[in-house]
Amino acid sequence: MPLIRKFPFFSTVERPYVPIIRLTGVIGSNGAILGGEGLTIDALAEGLSRVFQKWRPKGIALIINCPGGSPVQTSLIAHRIECLSKEEDVPVFAFIHDVAASGGYWLATAADEIYANPSSIVGSIGVITAGFGFPDLLKKVGIERRVYTAGTNKMQLDAFQEEKKEDIKHLKDLQKAIHQNFIDQVKRKRGDRLTAKDSELFNGNVWTGEKAVELGLIDGIGDVREVMRDKFGEDVQLREVTVTPQTMLSRIGLTSLKGMSSRAILSALEERMIWNRFGL
Repeated sequence: MPLIRKFPFFSTVERPYVPIIRLTGVIGSNGAILGGEGLTIDALAEGLSRVFQKWRPKGIALIINCPGGSPVQTSLIAHRIECLSKEEDVPVFAFIHDVAASGGYWLATAADEIYANPSSIVGSIGVITAGFGFPDLLKKVGIERRVYTAGTNKMQLDAFQEEKKEDIKHLKDLQKAIHQNFIDQVKRKRGDRLTAKDSELFNGNVWTGEKAVELGLIDGIGDVREVMRDKFGEDVQLREVTVTPQTMLSRIGLTSLKGMSSRAILSALEERMIWNRFGL
């Protein structure tokens, strides 16, 4: 008979315990703009360890609502979740809400099983770099820009210079290497569950939850309550836990643009644009 440990908040009732962790927002420093510390390994590491190690849960449920972000932070967070799962022998289940795209999907692959809503947006297994170019703007307004460098490539893809073919090639080589890391992660975790060709899975496209099941990117359609009851029984105790430190303002819901620096406002707008790509 499997051991069912006492749920910590109700000592007189023995029930299997599954904490719920929400991973919401853009991954990286932008996620910290409107309060808290965002989805970074520094912000999440201590809280993740505490949840996995305290009270010995039967499983961990990740609720993911994330359009992507920093590939490095994504990889570090996913790796930490996988390591804790293995060290503590606790299975992890991911539940996609509105979107798990790009780095958001990478986070989902840290789980042993992935579920979504039929209308969830899943995928975007690719790498993107975006910016603007103003090579003629300064001349038109009569401004001379002065930049001095040590190192011939320190001004690669500068927004106020004409693009160079060799700079574009270098950027694409970087993107290709990062993309391959993403592909390797998906293949390692999803393995034989993937049913489509690489050219279809890894071209940066997105799909609904229903289509993602067909492609093998996720394991099924379902929400955290019904799936966890199916896995651990009707008496499973689900409790949402916070793993990221929060500022006082964010805890009481008073975060706003007031008092933010212009750089912070631009970062917040950039984050909003990332969400807008998926109609959210």
